[in-house]
Amino acid sequence: MQILLWLLVLIASVWAADWGSDCLADPLQKLRRQWGLSEAAGAAFVALATASPEIGTNTAAAVRRLSDIGLGNLLGSNIISVPVIVLVAYLASFSGNKKSRQHYLKVKPEALKVQALPYIIIIALAAVLTVPAPWRGLQPIDGWIMLAAYFIYLAQAIIRKRQSNQRVNWQKQEILIALAGILALAIAAYFIVTATEQLVQLFGISQIIGGLFITSTLSVAPEAFATWKVAKSGQVTAATTSVIADNTATMTLALFPLALIGLQIQDLRLFVVNLIFVALLAIAYALFISWGKHENSFEWWEVLILVAIYLTYLALMIFVIL
Repeated sequence: MQILLWLLVLIASVWAADWGSDCLADPLQKLRRQWGLSEAAGAAFVALATASPEIGTNTAAAVRRLSDIGLGNLLGSNIISVPVIVLVAYLASFSGNKKSRQHYLKVKPEALKVQALPYIIIIALAAVLTVPAPWRGLQPIDGWIMLAAYFIYLAQAIIRKRQSNQRVNWQKQEILIALAGILALAIAAYFIVTATEQLVQLFGISQIIGGLFITSTLSVAPEAFATWKVAKSGQVTAATTSVIADNTATMTLALFPLALIGLQIQDLRLFVVNLIFVALLAIAYALFISWGKHENSFEWWEVLILVAIYLTYLALMIFVIL
């Protein structure tokens, strides 16, 4: 009964966090149009909202000294989100174009240089800062370095492919809703961490495993629903590149609060395996949109390979690592 109760609390908190991020997304979309950002560059900017549940959860985890939950959520969400979001975007795009013979997911060219390649560089930077023995783990300096990396990534995304500025109308109600979203995110983040803490105790598993497989798996559900809606509306690039922008923000901004309080890596093998799969999925994503028969696109077999990589990760974790 307790397990069911805390699962319900976790699910409700995840959806509340998603609602809060949605409240921030619309004002940021308006700023994107006002500043003349491209669709792919705009995804990097709007990721400040879409990644806010992970950032809030990790901040709450750091405040409560439950950093392993935050670390597990960070790694897990960056792994599961890529195959799930690309698969959902592909299916939504295909179902929305039944009369078309185009059986591949087309994205705009800037998705590679603006999103995918900077994300790979940031993953490599995170590995250099956390894995080598002399400075293994997370220290405050690592957090500041990753924070600087995010703002460099954001700056290059904004500078590229500038478009003409659009006039937008701001209303007081929008600002109030955005403030309500921030409050919802803060409350939801606290209960996400609390519910995960209770569940790992009831299941008898470690906090990092709870973050990897409980929190992160539930967290991707609202994003998947949003991706389906966006892709069905024809905004394929926004639907497909948002996951990389979101993961980039998670790997930097959500890492920041954990680094500020310091984090020791208890299980190096577990951490390295997860970081490898974060990198592997990022590299596969970049390769698939840069190579292949159809330029700047995902074909059906490439989508299936992303899913296969995740299934391989699950098998390795269950039968070898755990």
